[in-house]
Amino acid sequence: MPAAVAVHLATATLSVILGTAVSLAEKGSLRHRWLGRLWVLAMVVAAVSSFDIRELNPGHFSWIHGLSLLTLASLARAIWAIRHGNVRGHRFAMRGTFAGLMIAGIAAVATPDRLLNLIVTRWIP
Repeated sequence: MPAAVAVHLATATLSVILGTAVSLAEKGSLRHRWLGRLWVLAMVVAAVSSFDIRELNPGHFSWIHGLSLLTLASLARAIWAIRHGNVRGHRFAMRGTFAGLMIAGIAAVATPDRLLNLIVTRWIP
């Protein structure tokens, strides 16, 4: 497995776990803020590492890389919003980013010949 794929898979998986923990933590609490910071870091690494994965359009970027750019922009928007006291905007951007993460994960598992699909189908007889 190429290093970029391993980093992407590890940080995306960590992002699912941390994102769930952040959403369950009391909003505004120290736990929520620190888990949120870790989640953003994991999401940034997952998004940036995706730019080294070019299997859909060998050697070139594909439409999926546009989603990585959208993720980075959404995270920046969420951080900007909360730093300016816009809790509603922060919540909207973070929920949207987390939903995108979950949808991307489900799509990666459901798409034939993708690494996650191959891993899951080997586990299920």
